[in-house]
Amino acid sequence: MKILSIQSAVAYGHVGNSAAVFPLQRIGVEVLPVYTVNFSNHTGYGAWRGPLIAPDDVRAVITGIEERGVLGQIDAVLSGYQGSEGIGDVIVDAVARVKAANPNAVYACDPVMGNAKSGCFVAPAIPDLLRDRVVPVADIITPNQFELGYLTGTEPADLESTLASVDAARAMGPRTVLVTSVERPDRPDDTIEMLAVDDAGAWIVQTPLLPLKANGSGDVTAALFTAHYGASGSAASALSKTVSSVYDLLDRTLQSGDRELQLVESQEFYANPREQFAVTQVR
Repeated sequence: MKILSIQSAVAYGHVGNSAAVFPLQRIGVEVLPVYTVNFSNHTGYGAWRGPLIAPDDVRAVITGIEERGVLGQIDAVLSGYQGSEGIGDVIVDAVARVKAANPNAVYACDPVMGNAKSGCFVAPAIPDLLRDRVVPVADIITPNQFELGYLTGTEPADLESTLASVDAARAMGPRTVLVTSVERPDRPDDTIEMLAVDDAGAWIVQTPLLPLKANGSGDVTAALFTAHYGASGSAASALSKTVSSVYDLLDRTLQSGDRELQLVESQEFYANPREQFAVTQVR
């Protein structure tokens, strides 16, 4: 499998491509990383250095890849945080070019906008860009529950309303939806869930809620789910493997006391996920 991953990069820590590439490589996926920023560290620190990469320069890198004649070998395009409208246009154009070369290729979009606790933390134009122009051309999306609500103009809360919101998202274009950070009001205390839905059905998995905020965990989640789903064609199997790997990554990070993901130290969890959590079909 080959994935063209158009995301940010940081020198210190693990977000964007700096979070997604290594886990994908560790499970045998060939990754073509294209960077949209080259920062010293993620912006959650409040201070960082390094350049935003101009959309035309990002496009030039993709054109150079195209000139090598490899777009037809790409199985999936993956994108995450989009820092500007211009980058969104570049990604949509790249998806069209890849699909022209390989009609079986898919586009997996992590529509990063914010979360229930922090609200939106992207530029004001980005949520509308994602909703109106990017998500409609995606095959897979991996929003959290908050982002799912914004995309669809709904208020997902319990399982029934979250499934209805997923149906609304699928009506926009993507056939496969992974909802991360599902927090149903009737779930047991100190738990959190993920929900995966495609044409074959809907599945949910519940894990303990770990007491940490880990930048980059969503990037790892989107990357692993895209790869496992592409390899198996099964949303349930991809959900099981992804949740197990990400939970063990987060648990090791928590035990380390470090703010940054213990990405390299957790590599065995990607290569051989324990699949220790039950996946339940809910539709």
